[in-house]
Amino acid sequence: MSSTHPPTSPSTNPPVHQPIGPSQKGAEWLFDTTAADGLLTPEGLSDEHRLMAQTAQEFLAKEVLPAIDQLETKDWALARALVKRCGDLGLLGTDVPEAFGGIDLDKAAAIVVGEAMGGSASFATMFGAQTGLAIIPILCFGTDAQKQKYLPGIVSGDLVGAYCLSESGSGSDALGARARATKQPDESWVLNGEKMWITNGGFADIYIVFAKVDGEQFSAFIVEKGFPGVSHGKEEHKMGLHGSSTTPVILQDAKVPAENLLGDIGKGHKIAFNVLNYGRFKLAGMCSGGAKMVVGEAAKYATTRRQFGQPIASFGAIRHKLGDMLARTYGVESALYRTTGLIDAAIAAGGGTSDAALAALEEFAIEASILKVASSEMLDFVLDENVQIHGGNGYVHDYPAERHYRDARVNRIFEGTNEINRLLIPGMLMKRALKGHVPLITAAKKLQEELLTVGGVGEVRRSSEGAKADGVGLLKKTGIMVLGLAMQTYGAAIEQEQEVLMLVSDILMDAFVAESAVLRAERSAAQSHPAAALQHDAAMILVHDAGLRIDAAARTAIQTMTTGDTQRTMLAALRRILKVTPVNTIAARRRLADAVIEKKAYLF
Repeated sequence: MSSTHPPTSPSTNPPVHQPIGPSQKGAEWLFDTTAADGLLTPEGLSDEHRLMAQTAQEFLAKEVLPAIDQLETKDWALARALVKRCGDLGLLGTDVPEAFGGIDLDKAAAIVVGEAMGGSASFATMFGAQTGLAIIPILCFGTDAQKQKYLPGIVSGDLVGAYCLSESGSGSDALGARARATKQPDESWVLNGEKMWITNGGFADIYIVFAKVDGEQFSAFIVEKGFPGVSHGKEEHKMGLHGSSTTPVILQDAKVPAENLLGDIGKGHKIAFNVLNYGRFKLAGMCSGGAKMVVGEAAKYATTRRQFGQPIASFGAIRHKLGDMLARTYGVESALYRTTGLIDAAIAAGGGTSDAALAALEEFAIEASILKVASSEMLDFVLDENVQIHGGNGYVHDYPAERHYRDARVNRIFEGTNEINRLLIPGMLMKRALKGHVPLITAAKKLQEELLTVGGVGEVRRSSEGAKADGVGLLKKTGIMVLGLAMQTYGAAIEQEQEVLMLVSDILMDAFVAESAVLRAERSAAQSHPAAALQHDAAMILVHDAGLRIDAAARTAIQTMTTGDTQRTMLAALRRILKVTPVNTIAARRRLADAVIEKKAYLF
């Protein structure tokens, strides 16, 4: 499907600080000025995307939400029926080739569907395991025979898939798995081990299982439920997601045919990590969709709940919450669609093949980790405020606020904990810099030279509204400065300085989300979109608040890494780079709140 805004011709070496189009590579946003024109935004979706979104939203509203209580009784026959219904509607194979039963659209189509599913966390978890964790390994790494055998059934919903990576002793340390695969004289395999916390584990037909060949070579296998020696344990008693099956998967001398080795022996890490990249990206879509739905729920409740003789929506404290919930959701949504457009452009440039998709997911692994952390923490904030707006009613099972709150907590653990992802963001950036793929070292040295020169670094002034793309450049410069200082201070030992790396990660995430919001608001203004003024308010709030957080994080990092004159010099440099323009964010939040209260739904 063609994009509404087709990519411009890619440049192998785009000039630094010059606008670049949607052919931008991973992490280049940190060093270059990105043009708003050409980036994917929700307002720029095609009619086909909107139709897919409508189909998914209607399915959720009419078939999933009314069945939530029944799903939470562990009615896996109902769960399978709903997955099958997704298959009938074409929702499971949006980005799968037609040859394997899909409808061969793009990642934007997958995201709009994933956002819709975010309205029911339990079903979204089942759906995500099916569409991402089961399909993608086979699609990107399977043989033609494996694709033909398994993908049509998974895409149709006749087969349910699960992904078996974690073990009791190797959650975040996936490569520390103890499950073993032993090759037999007839070339088949025998697998032994126990996988933990497996979504869809209680009723899946197909398992993507990771095990070490001879205890050393980390590899992947396609394992069918009916293979001898394959079973699952009891359902876990979880805090939330009661309508999603989570069990151990047990392999006791499980016999797996030779042709069910997935990919190459010893290359399982490549499958695991790339699938996780896609899982993080898709999880952000579900978090975004969940937050958008809850913003509407909170606004509706605030207009009907009366205290002191008037709706609580009239109180400034509640309006402040609604405005903040809306702005934060807008920021993550903007970053999500921006990244989606970049991934789709990269896939199109690579010929639209599964190899091109795999390369694109690797290229934007940093952005996927940013989205995973930012979206899951944004959703937790929104849901916590939703409980608070509901008051005592938010704490009881009679209202959905309580279920939303419990169900979302696991998102900060799913797909690699947020701590792991916070370490991955600067870690991947530094590795790319050492390989010459991004100009981090050059940019950090240049910035340091400017800072040490009298009258050096030029002050980029923001508009009085505080939501211009040039102002976001100051946030990005701060990230470059702090990460450059960390590399210079710690050298090869930097990986041990996790506290500093996590501060750097927070700076980079805030900068990416704020810039994404600003670019979207600028584009909406240029196109005279009806909600452009409110988008500007949301972007202004995000830039202002990001600036305050980035200033605090940068100060903490500098004070950790330096002492004496060096510390005073670096703090002075920070003051020169980062100047948060005073703006009236309370008034902006009020305007957002008034609009969402009137609409009783997410605005954008």
